[in-house]
Amino acid sequence: MSSSSAGVAARRSAAQRRRITVARRRRRAKLVLGAVAVAIIAVLAAPLFKSAYLHLTLPLEHEDIIVQQAHEKRLDPALIAAVIYAETKFDPRTSPAGAEGLMQIEPATATFLAHRSGATSFTVADLSSPQVNITYGSYYLRYLLDYYGGNKVLALAAYNAGQTNVDKWRAAARARGQALTVNGIPFPETRAYVEKVLSAQASYRSTYPSQLGYG
Repeated sequence: MSSSSAGVAARRSAAQRRRITVARRRRRAKLVLGAVAVAIIAVLAAPLFKSAYLHLTLPLEHEDIIVQQAHEKRLDPALIAAVIYAETKFDPRTSPAGAEGLMQIEPATATFLAHRSGATSFTVADLSSPQVNITYGSYYLRYLLDYYGGNKVLALAAYNAGQTNVDKWRAAARARGQALTVNGIPFPETRAYVEKVLSAQASYRSTYPSQLGYG
């Protein structure tokens, strides 16, 4: 090979190496830019994912009504939210027993509460309104807590199983020289309900402090 041919070959080889190097740098740059873009998207999307996750696992709606009623009825807002969570998970519906709305108020219970609170224009259809339903549910919680001397376990058990059952269970426990505790509730469904509400209450307090007026 002549010297001129060798020079041309060398230049071609060098040019090819430069092209390979440039291509590699471009690929690396694209990978870096892609990684940065993914990281930015992840940061921006994180609040949306968190919100969607909470909506599925620990939903909260109508917090303005909850805080308002908690203040008026001297209740923990997280307790009201926890009862709604245990009853309907903020998805209001009519139960097979006829209970209505977010806090699953039975028509007979609502009528009793309406008379007790002095309401004059109540109709069962009103229970579909979040404002009315949470107002009546909160009133009922306050009534039960007062009736049972502030005992939250008994109040929640009565919310689920009725006062008649809880009064009977409490009387039987007293006859044995005991207090009625969660573990002493005879109905498995009611026992699980009380445990669920108490657990959810703690979760709502820690998860939604500003929304529920703690912050």
